[in-house]
Amino acid sequence: MNLRSHLLQRLLRLDPPPTRDLVVQRDLRVPMADGIELLADRWVPRGREDDGLPVALIRTPYGRRGVQGGGSVRLLAERGFQVVVQSARGTFGSGGDFEPFRRERADGLSTLEWVVKQPWCAGSVVLVGASYMGFAQWAVADSLPPEVKAMIPMVTESALTQEFLRADGFSLETPFEWGVMVAGQERPFAVLRQIAQASRNRRALATLPLSGADLAALGHRSDYLQSIFAHDTDGHGSGSGSGSGVDERDDQLDHRHRVAGVSVPVSSIGGWHDIFLPGQLRDFRALQEAGRPARLTVGPWGHLSPHGTPIQEAVEFGLAHARGEAPPERAPVRLFVMSGAGEKGGEWRDFASWPPVGYVPRRFPLGAGGVLGGDEPGERAAAHAHDTYRYDPADPTPAVGGVRMGRGGGRVANGELEARADVLTYTTPELTEDVEVVGEVGAEIWFRSGLAYADVFVRVCDVDARGRSYNVCDGLVSVTDADELRLVRVSLWPTAYRFRRGHRIRVQVSSGAFPRFARNTGTGEPHGTATVLLAADQEVHHGGECPSAVVLPVRE
Repeated sequence: MNLRSHLLQRLLRLDPPPTRDLVVQRDLRVPMADGIELLADRWVPRGREDDGLPVALIRTPYGRRGVQGGGSVRLLAERGFQVVVQSARGTFGSGGDFEPFRRERADGLSTLEWVVKQPWCAGSVVLVGASYMGFAQWAVADSLPPEVKAMIPMVTESALTQEFLRADGFSLETPFEWGVMVAGQERPFAVLRQIAQASRNRRALATLPLSGADLAALGHRSDYLQSIFAHDTDGHGSGSGSGSGVDERDDQLDHRHRVAGVSVPVSSIGGWHDIFLPGQLRDFRALQEAGRPARLTVGPWGHLSPHGTPIQEAVEFGLAHARGEAPPERAPVRLFVMSGAGEKGGEWRDFASWPPVGYVPRRFPLGAGGVLGGDEPGERAAAHAHDTYRYDPADPTPAVGGVRMGRGGGRVANGELEARADVLTYTTPELTEDVEVVGEVGAEIWFRSGLAYADVFVRVCDVDARGRSYNVCDGLVSVTDADELRLVRVSLWPTAYRFRRGHRIRVQVSSGAFPRFARNTGTGEPHGTATVLLAADQEVHHGGECPSAVVLPVRE
């Protein structure tokens, strides 16, 4: 075993593998329905090339010999699988053009047809992979051949881009940085170039109009990024198609309607700070409602940090099903209930469903003087009042921690953010007992802006005994007709968190989290072409007839 694999194995805290001696067959040619050939590598324990070991299939746009070949592929092949890792169309030697997300169903079905016909495939295939590789699984989920025995999608969902392209909350940082990364990933010294690229990306994200951001970062136009910037210009900004009514264009991007049709057991692995968590939980609920065999694991992770759990699950769950055995028994839902930083600040708990029973919505009203949770139901409502702040898109409220793809995400101190004049905070008194929150989180904010177009960003934080504020979950929604007083409902990221006795719960309200979300220019112009930035005074109303509140699912 090479040094990189040894260090990775120690980092992931995996047991020693049965074998470390592998054979790799490079550049196998896999024909697609249209005649294009995609390249694949096959990893198999030496001496077992013809033993018909279960196949773990990974389809990736990120290459077969970098992180994939030296990391998870090797770890799986050392533990009982033969692994077929294939480069997506138009990437790393595979034929055709890379059109992100658009060819995964057709190419995935052709690849499965090829795999099950190979003499070394004895009729057991497991689909494995994270992020894009998980999306590629959902693209074929309702048309699997009988040889496929299980799916293990990780930090992913069946409509991967839809959360980013919401008309009521346009994500910017993740699709932009991903688009820049894949545009340059096959250049020499790509990893080193990506480090140097970070500063150019930051400058490019501040470019107006945004349609020129790829030129600023890459020096050339990217078809993928241009399609992102044009999304709310061409009438496809709602991202709301979710059934048989989706058109051919969306049918390649949105596979939500396939989830209930999956015929094999599914084990989903997500993270509380992952960019795809809401969609992943939606997919799991669809499986449960359809009566499909499924289980869910959510840990205290971001998109790039699920540690060794995916490999362990692929071996314990996937390999067992591939061999016709029952995997180790456990509850359908296993959640890490956070209460601090990382895996030292919480505990793993088992539940029967998502969202779990026994947690009821509890309103924490926003009140005068920055108080949270002051009025209990049944008591006389406080007088109607409001707080104000000024939002200036030329100096947008920054994104700090939270749900971000790479560095800078997760749980971080929020002191500097909360000191800004464009961020309001509302805080409970010290808690006299633990408050455990597990499930979907929402906010109801009575809001008015000086302009017709504005965003409302809400974040829940945990304030420790020393007064340090750390983010738990958040969400943003874009509002039209915002110059009229109205109730704005904000869906925050789901969570599982225990606020400890002696701590306080805090809610932030602001109008941005840039560049995670595109800044609201205040003009209503499409994001890709807007050039004018208008500042506005924003009002958050509370009490009386405008009872703004955050709603937390609290354990009974």
